[in-house]
Amino acid sequence: MLVAAAVCPCPPLLVPAVAAGAAPELDVARAACTDALGVLAAARPDRLIVVGPTRQGEVETYPEGTHGSFRGFGVDVDVRLGRDRPADADARRALPPSLAVAAWLLDRTGWSDAPIEGLTVAEPLPPERCIQIGRDIAAGSERVALLVMGDASACRTLKAPGYLDERAEPFDAAVGRALGAADLAALEALDVELARLLMVSGRAPWQVLAGAAAGAGLGGALLYEDAPYGVGYVVAAWS
Repeated sequence: MLVAAAVCPCPPLLVPAVAAGAAPELDVARAACTDALGVLAAARPDRLIVVGPTRQGEVETYPEGTHGSFRGFGVDVDVRLGRDRPADADARRALPPSLAVAAWLLDRTGWSDAPIEGLTVAEPLPPERCIQIGRDIAAGSERVALLVMGDASACRTLKAPGYLDERAEPFDAAVGRALGAADLAALEALDVELARLLMVSGRAPWQVLAGAAAGAGLGGALLYEDAPYGVGYVVAAWS
């Protein structure tokens, strides 16, 4: 069953070495992510599953110990998802960016409370599939926590990656309300096509969360909501 969840954005800019001189601009967001991870630790889960978006495939899993890197963003920073992998594990598969950011956040906060697994869901995945994935995650008897990575729209300003779209701000506001209130119905009803047009990376992971939280009776708290660089970032904690 799902006992807690944290929702965090996944821009590599959260990693100070990637952001370089602009790093202080996301200090508040980093602090909010730390607080959200604290809620996960307080729930004392048996297992932590990190869910993030990807552009490749449909659903991919990453065992504990999988390595990732931010070298593609020009910095020599390596990360690992939890404890080191067994010697016979497939070392060729690296964490995608969303899970690499999650691994960095977990390492930054010293996570050692439960084993970790990674899961990515493709952005075009239908809501029904996302919701069922979430239900399957929570179907067992063990106490599961979720760290859900994803950004809101990338169209909040003229200089945003997707340019300015007047639909972006109300979409992000609705997402913030839903995540802050743990409103499962609102998350399940997110418009897939509009999310695609607004370059929202978090839609599929949020709907996985909605599926996992069905019947769990969790309450939500919105810890951070802003749009630096014209991209919507939301941090929330459910417990």
